[in-house]
Amino acid sequence: MAPEKQEGKATKAKAAGAGKARAPRAKKPKAAIGLTAPDVAAGTAPAAVEALAAQVAADGGVALARYRDPFGAQWLVLASLPIDKIEPTPYQRELSDTHAKRLAGVIPKVGRFLDPVVAMRHDAGYWTPNGMHRLEAMRRLGAQSIIALIVPEPEVAFRILALNTEKAHNLKDKSLEVVRMARALAAGAATAARPESDWAFEFEEPAYLTIGVAYEKRPRFSGGAYLSVVKRTDEFSAKAIGKTLPEREARADKLLELDDAVADAVARLKASGFQSQYLKPFVVARVNPLRWVRQAKPGQKAPRADFDATMDKMIDGAKKLDPKKIKPADLAAAAAMGGASSGGDGE
Repeated sequence: MAPEKQEGKATKAKAAGAGKARAPRAKKPKAAIGLTAPDVAAGTAPAAVEALAAQVAADGGVALARYRDPFGAQWLVLASLPIDKIEPTPYQRELSDTHAKRLAGVIPKVGRFLDPVVAMRHDAGYWTPNGMHRLEAMRRLGAQSIIALIVPEPEVAFRILALNTEKAHNLKDKSLEVVRMARALAAGAATAARPESDWAFEFEEPAYLTIGVAYEKRPRFSGGAYLSVVKRTDEFSAKAIGKTLPEREARADKLLELDDAVADAVARLKASGFQSQYLKPFVVARVNPLRWVRQAKPGQKAPRADFDATMDKMIDGAKKLDPKKIKPADLAAAAAMGGASSGGDGE
């Protein structure tokens, strides 16, 4: 075959295959970590774990097993506890009656309690940072005992947000839990002097502290409208957590002052004939000076704007907002974006 014909066939074959999707490359398996199945039950439990098991018995429960968790190899005690010996940690969100009722209806249908609560010993009983609704459902069903995974380390009680996958937190839930934890830590003799930043994992986001205090002061506060701007102006403090709460109180007061100014601006817009569910996020976006500031790229740390200066500018902007300068098209554009400019996260 002539070289030019061979070349022509090759070109056609290449063109024919150009439109075909390539098969995805197989991902390399991750290196094995943690314990093997037999290793989970191997070894002798430390004295502290045996003491915990003995305490369970003294509390009227039964230690069913001592074992190491398969991921981090930390020792745990699987136990049956008297149900009146266990309570939710006091930092948690309010109980959802609807969710508790739903669980209380499902457990009898299954005929088994298959999801142990997480617990740690506290005072004369036990706290659960993860299992409040399961515990309440079992109580409503008249259960006498409950199965718990008991963690020897009491600090796990402050990892509520990371542990709780039972019912998704909304912003109000998260913020109130975080500020309640902060108050407990600030009151603790062993924790009050530690920096607020030491608890970054437990708190997840510094904005939750400020917004949480605002929710304490105003339960119907619309925190989602301000979350994005607070995230860009707030950070964990290096000061002792026992000393940072007054600063959080002051920031929350400033945030509520902004909320009042925004509410007044919304009222003026309504009086001028504007009607939309996006009026509040529209006003917040309109007076937000950070909307013109380019955000950091993925993997880069975003520079923090000054909280007080940003709030003051927004308060001033909300007070000066003139409905005559707002065009219906401006509001329509915000509505078409679904209020995305508000930065809310699904309150």
